[in-house]
Amino acid sequence: MTNDAKLFDIISRRSFRQGGQFTLASGRTSTIYFNLKPAILHPEGARLIGATVAERAAALGAELVGGLELGAVPIVAAVAAMSAVAGRPVGAVLVRKEAKGHGTKSLIEGLAAGEELAGRRVVVVEDVTTTGGSALKAIAALRDAGAEVRDVVTVVDREEGAAVAFAAAAVALHALFRKSEFAREAD
Repeated sequence: MTNDAKLFDIISRRSFRQGGQFTLASGRTSTIYFNLKPAILHPEGARLIGATVAERAAALGAELVGGLELGAVPIVAAVAAMSAVAGRPVGAVLVRKEAKGHGTKSLIEGLAAGEELAGRRVVVVEDVTTTGGSALKAIAALRDAGAEVRDVVTVVDREEGAAVAFAAAAVALHALFRKSEFAREAD
């Protein structure tokens, strides 16, 4: 079984649900739901997602991967670790939903004192992408800090408008998997 097939199987078994009514982060409702945390936090799932996204990020010329808390947290950690294992290190940063209220009061975490994002290529990562709202928040914060962001890599694209929203922001969407691969029925 290929790594892609293994990862698809882990997501299917641990993170995909169909039937019932689910409210998504976008506010939309759906009969199809992906909670990627059980797949991402599974040892083999973390390894496969980390290695696959690290490979994509390196191919896209990324120096760093980043994303909005909470969905991106385990992904960027797995990517940083697996990129080092592969000998093609890609660093990681996290964008908080709001700036920390103490200490450095940072909105973006992961940079050492004196490090900056200015001019650095960052690929934004997500677990599940619907409309792209969360990634667009991360992109805006990273760009405000001077980062160059041209790509989003998501584990699952729900195929509900994110690619169009990203294109309007001059960002390309790259999905490891799409909702239609898991469920053929119209949602």
